[in-house]
Amino acid sequence: MSDKITGAEALIRGLIAEHVDRVFGYPGGYIIPVFDRLYDYTDRITNVLTRHEQGAMHAAQGYARTSHKPGVVIVTSGPAATNLITGLSDAMMDSTPLVVITGQAPSSMLGTDAFQETDVMGITQPVTKWSYQIRSASDVAPALARAFYIASTGRPGPVVLDFTKDAQTGLTDSGYAKCGYIRSYIPCPEVSPAEISHAADMINHSIRPMILAGQGVMISEAEGLLAALAEKADIPVASTLLGLSVMPSHHPLFKGMLGMHGNIGPNVNTNRADLIIAVGMRFDDRVTGVVERYAPQARILHIDIDESEFNKNVKIDARVHGDASMALAQLLPRVNKASHRQWVESFDRHNEQELRCVAVNAAYGTDMDAPAHMGEVARKVSEAAPVGAVLVTDVGQNQMLSAKYFRFTAPRSIITSGGLGTMGFGLPAAIGASMGAPDRTVCLFTGDGGLQMTVQELGTIMQYGTPVKIIVLNNNFLGNVRQWQALFFDSRFSQTPLLNPDFVALAAAYGIKAEDVASRAGLDSAIERMMACDGPYMLNVNIDPADMVFPMTPVGQAVDYIMLSPDEVYDPDIISR
Repeated sequence: MSDKITGAEALIRGLIAEHVDRVFGYPGGYIIPVFDRLYDYTDRITNVLTRHEQGAMHAAQGYARTSHKPGVVIVTSGPAATNLITGLSDAMMDSTPLVVITGQAPSSMLGTDAFQETDVMGITQPVTKWSYQIRSASDVAPALARAFYIASTGRPGPVVLDFTKDAQTGLTDSGYAKCGYIRSYIPCPEVSPAEISHAADMINHSIRPMILAGQGVMISEAEGLLAALAEKADIPVASTLLGLSVMPSHHPLFKGMLGMHGNIGPNVNTNRADLIIAVGMRFDDRVTGVVERYAPQARILHIDIDESEFNKNVKIDARVHGDASMALAQLLPRVNKASHRQWVESFDRHNEQELRCVAVNAAYGTDMDAPAHMGEVARKVSEAAPVGAVLVTDVGQNQMLSAKYFRFTAPRSIITSGGLGTMGFGLPAAIGASMGAPDRTVCLFTGDGGLQMTVQELGTIMQYGTPVKIIVLNNNFLGNVRQWQALFFDSRFSQTPLLNPDFVALAAAYGIKAEDVASRAGLDSAIERMMACDGPYMLNVNIDPADMVFPMTPVGQAVDYIMLSPDEVYDPDIISR
C-alpha cells in the first residue's frame, strides 16, 4: 500500500513530475498549505514572488512563450483569484499555455459567502480552456495531469484549478500519472489527404500567392517548414503581430507585418493577391480592416488546428484542419517549385516607398537636440542588442513601433499582448521571458502609461536581479489614445496628458540602474551603457508627444487604405509610375 500524503503535497509532487521548476505566485490564507509544502522543495521548484497577482499571470505568460513550457501560477482565493482574470483573458486570446491554481474556502463553507470565497468557476470558465474545482485530495493528481494536458495540447490556453482548503490538507495516495488522453478531446486532428491535395493544387495554380503567418506556426514549431514552403514555391511571407520572428527579418521572402500599423507592401498586396495562404492565424479585425473589402481578388486557404476559426471572420475557399507542422510537412512535397519574381519584388517597391515616407532613416532629420522618435529608439536598441534578443512590449505606440523596427533573428523573439491589448503587460512579461530564456537578452519597450499599471513589479526585478533592459518611451501622454484624438477627435486631448514621476529615481529606489535620455544626441551612448550592464537597466527616453505611428489603416477602411501622415494617404499605383 502506498504512503498517504496531503493534497498540497500531491500538488507539489505532481508539478515536479510535469518538470516544473519555476512557478509564479503570491501566498494567502486559503493556499498556505501549498506554500508550506513548497517550502520543502525549494531545491526543485523556485517560486517567483511577484508584487501582484496580475503580475504573476503576465510573468507566467512571458515565461511560457520563451521557454515553450506551460507557465504555472499559484495564488490564494477571493481578490487574488479575481486579480487573475485579465491575465487569463489575455492568455486565452493569445493561445498561451498556463496552469493556474487558486486557493478556495473549505468545501463545507462553499456557498455561504465565507471570507474570501469567490465563485472562481463561474468567473473563469468563459476565459479558460478548462476550469475545475478540486474538493478532495484524491482528485489532485488526476486533475493536475489533465490540466497540463489540456493547457499544452491542441491550441494552447489557460486552465484553472480551484483548490479547496480541505482538499489541500486531506490525505491521498502518493502516485501520479501523466495524462495523454481525454475522451472527446482531440487536440491534434488527423490531417485530411483530400484537404492537402486541394491546398497543393491551389498553390500550384496561383500567380500571386501570399503566406500570412501567425503565432500558430511557432506554437507548432513549424518555422522551418514554412520557410521551406515559401522558398520552394517562391511565395512572399507576411506575419501578424504575434507571428513576427517566424522568419528572420532579413529573409528575402519575409515582407513585414500585416494590419492596422503594418508594412505597406503586405497590406496593399493582400488586396492584389490571387491566393492567401493563412497559417496559424485567425483573421483578427486589426489584420483584415473592413472585412467586406478584404482580399477581393484572392481565394483563401486557411491552415489551422482550431476548427472554430474557419469562416469565423473571413469566408474561406479551402481549409486544412490540423497542426501546422503536420499540415506543412504533408503539403511541402506536393507543391511545385515555382518563381514569382515580379510579384515578390512588388512588395519591396511598396516597402521602399514606406522607407522614403515614414521610416526612421528618412523622417528624423539632423536635429540631435530634439526629443527622440520611437521608431528610431527601437531600431538603435535592436542594432545594439545581441543576436537572438527578445523583444517584449507593453501596449500602444511603443508596441507598434518597436515591433516594426526591431530586427528578429530567431523564433519566439516577440512577447506582446495581441488579442486583448493589455496595458501593464510588458514589465511582468519581460521578467517571465527573461527567466524562461536566461541565455537571451530581453528588451522591454513600454510607455509611461503602461509602465505605471504594473510598476510594482520593479520589486520583483530587485528581488531576483532579473536582467531586463527597460526602455521607457516617455511622452507624458497616453500616446496611442492621443494619436486617435489628434487624427479623429479634433485634437481634444481629453484625459490623456500624464503627470509622471521621476522614473530614474523610482528605478534607483528599487536598486535598478537608470538614466534619462533627454534628446537624440544622448541616445547612442545610453544604449551602449545599458547593453554593457550585466543586470537590469532602465532608459527613460524623452519622446516628442506629437510623434505618431504610421503607416496606419483607420478603423472602417480597407486594408490597402493607408495613411502615411495626418494629411497623406498612400497611392498604391505610385510604384508603376
